[in-house]
Amino acid sequence: MEQVLLQPIDRLYSSVARNPHATAIAGIAAGDVTRGVTYAELGRAVAALAAAFQDLDGAPGSRVGICLPNTLEHLLALLATYAAGKVWVPLSPRNARAELDAMIAATRPTIIVDDASTVRRLMAEWDGKEPVRIERSAEDAQIIKFSGGSTGAPKPVVQSLRCVNAQADGIRDFFEFRGDDVNLIAAPLTHGASCFVLPILEVGGRHVLLETAKPRAVFDAIAARGVTTLYAPPTLLYALIEHADVTRADLHTLRHVIYSAAPMPPQRIRDCQRALGPVIETAYGQVEAPQIIAAMRARELLIEENLTSVGRPSSVATVGIMGPEGKMLPPGEVGEIVVSGPLLMSGYLDRAEETARTIVDGWLHTGDLGTIDGRGYLFIRGRLREVINSGGFKVFPGDVEASLARHPAVAECAVFGMDDPKWGEAVNAAVVVRPGAGVSGEELISWVKGELGSVKAPKRVWFVERLERNAAGKVSRAAVKWSVAPDRIPPTM
Repeated sequence: MEQVLLQPIDRLYSSVARNPHATAIAGIAAGDVTRGVTYAELGRAVAALAAAFQDLDGAPGSRVGICLPNTLEHLLALLATYAAGKVWVPLSPRNARAELDAMIAATRPTIIVDDASTVRRLMAEWDGKEPVRIERSAEDAQIIKFSGGSTGAPKPVVQSLRCVNAQADGIRDFFEFRGDDVNLIAAPLTHGASCFVLPILEVGGRHVLLETAKPRAVFDAIAARGVTTLYAPPTLLYALIEHADVTRADLHTLRHVIYSAAPMPPQRIRDCQRALGPVIETAYGQVEAPQIIAAMRARELLIEENLTSVGRPSSVATVGIMGPEGKMLPPGEVGEIVVSGPLLMSGYLDRAEETARTIVDGWLHTGDLGTIDGRGYLFIRGRLREVINSGGFKVFPGDVEASLARHPAVAECAVFGMDDPKWGEAVNAAVVVRPGAGVSGEELISWVKGELGSVKAPKRVWFVERLERNAAGKVSRAAVKWSVAPDRIPPTM
């Protein structure tokens, strides 16, 4: 007898069947919904909207673009897309119109959801109706999400049912989510926060939606809803720990504060642990292998030698370090991080040649440089294309950034190469100084020389108020480099 494939939406359906009266949506922390939504009510609403989507376009596997903030309607539309056997295309309302137009042109959705009132109207009109169940294969597309890499234009990434199921399994198991977990969706659903929707629903937990992730609203939601789990990019965590209310906030229910999208300097990790509790966890992934290539639990992140690591490989990803000739390198050596396993994307939409260059013999070439230590922990050293060739020596930006981040005056930094008549490329650093701290460029250069030697030390330090980031909140070295170009801003030394 042929086994029926688990569809991602079945993770919700299983909890609807097991605990129909349990709360699935604990509330909307900002908005007009004040009461909770049970699993039975959530299942009924998702079914109605999915039936409406099928009526609008009866073709299985067609695409639904959703361009909404973190509202209940956004979450319902996302789940209804899965239930209707369609493909979700996340469209961030924060993006410029030109970017959205380009994404829509690339993915060609037949339905675009950009109005919450329309969602409510469709649910009312189709209330009590059920969608036709669409059995789709493991390699059929479930999500088309745009990469948010630090270099190059975003690319449409096809995540299959296999990939989405693997991601949900990996997150659920690694972080050991439970039925009493309450997940605060504060970061955008169009990005990493969406990865936690299905794992929490599958175990019978609750979601709380926050439309605007302001620190005071986050603190209020944690206290009022008993939040146990929060996914946040570093930028949001920085805003939380620097807010005046953090010392008065009731955070005792927190068990998981998971960050990804960008690395955090060790000192900043310690700042977060002091302010929010010993609950800081991390995950490493790419849109091409979402969220859970590797991860680290809070107890591991309390250990000093783990502060610059992104953790251990998850159960759904095999991780290796590959040299330039295509051979796997032993522990301790630096090379390109490559990944295989069920977590991998299917490829880039309509870009077969680029897909073939990225996935070779079953290995996804991440473009990240890294190393795995003897304990099996993964450390990122920078981007392959961002390695600096200074006087014939290879300098990994991540090594220099880690050194600078250990200086007590440095809040954040980004390291990049700039053309130089003597060195070919000279190591440069852009630095954000901690409030109230004072330091000179010469001091920071001497600091790195003392730790890493003169070859890796910056030849120039630029002091900036902030580091340029991409839409996913990740520091873009290319954008930082452009922002401090010599013809734009004079260096501060």
